[in-house]
Amino acid sequence: MNICDFTEVEGFYLSTFFIFAKKIYMTKDKCFYVGKIVKTHGLKGEVTLRIDNEQFDDIEELNYFLLDVNEQLIPYFIEDIAYHSNKAFVLFQDLKTLEAANQFVGKSAYLPLDLLPEKEGNEFYSHEVVGYLVVDEEKGEIGNVNEIIEYPTQSIIQIIKDGKEILIPIHDDILKDVNREEKKIYIKAPNGLIDMYLEN
Repeated sequence: MNICDFTEVEGFYLSTFFIFAKKIYMTKDKCFYVGKIVKTHGLKGEVTLRIDNEQFDDIEELNYFLLDVNEQLIPYFIEDIAYHSNKAFVLFQDLKTLEAANQFVGKSAYLPLDLLPEKEGNEFYSHEVVGYLVVDEEKGEIGNVNEIIEYPTQSIIQIIKDGKEILIPIHDDILKDVNREEKKIYIKAPNGLIDMYLEN
């Protein structure tokens, strides 16, 4: 049996790799969300994966996706992949029928965080700085990063302080230093920005 063969279990085709290696499957806290399979593509078992995470662009070598099947991330190896805009057309190894492909429509795809190349200086991945302490040049310690909110034209640092939300734009004029050893982000917020959130 080929280690990349697929076996049908509980209505889904499971990678034999996963069956042999259940003890090393990845959990979501060690992965990042790539996107969702939105439909099949053609008649040969290809699927259309909508890519929702710009971090995916940083991946240099791609051999598989981890698909969320019944709350477990299962590796499915790629035989062929093509891209158009924010979509990937994927053919998985030994999964080449329309019937099999249909079962994966609506499934989310993930990849391990350790596939991402390390960033340096003030560049960072969204997941990397969650929990970092934000320190303002004037106000001092503001609070910890709760989330990085990504919009098409702007990314925002979200801080929750005393039950109030503070939003700090990620911009070269504001972001002064990302200290990974201290797990701190040093900023110079525009005058009145932080007070505006805390006074409301």
